[in-house]
Amino acid sequence: MHPTQHELDRPSRRDRHQRSHSGFSLLELLAVVTILGIMASIIVPRIGNKAFEARKQACNVNKGNIDVQAQLFYQKWDRFPKADLSDMGVDTTQFPEGLPVCPVDGTSYTFDTTTQRVSGHRH
Repeated sequence: MHPTQHELDRPSRRDRHQRSHSGFSLLELLAVVTILGIMASIIVPRIGNKAFEARKQACNVNKGNIDVQAQLFYQKWDRFPKADLSDMGVDTTQFPEGLPVCPVDGTSYTFDTTTQRVSGHRH
């Protein structure tokens, strides 16, 4: 006896059973979410620490740039800039975008006329 067309079109019990269980179980999803949470707890602090280290390095670069510009200011005007760097800040040839601020804490840099270096900012 040959199966009829209707019987061929109808899915078997086995096919219906496989189709209804083809997704992820709640336990599998819970395991994946737990693993992702553990990975995030390891990775996120490292990324945050790297960002802080990058800001500290940027602060050191800013201090070096200001020190160099202070030396150039001295060569041009035969004196060092004021401690608050206000006289150096008005000259747009030295800092066209304005005087930089510390990327770590957002404070302005100051210049020590005795040591002829940027003072503070030891992060």
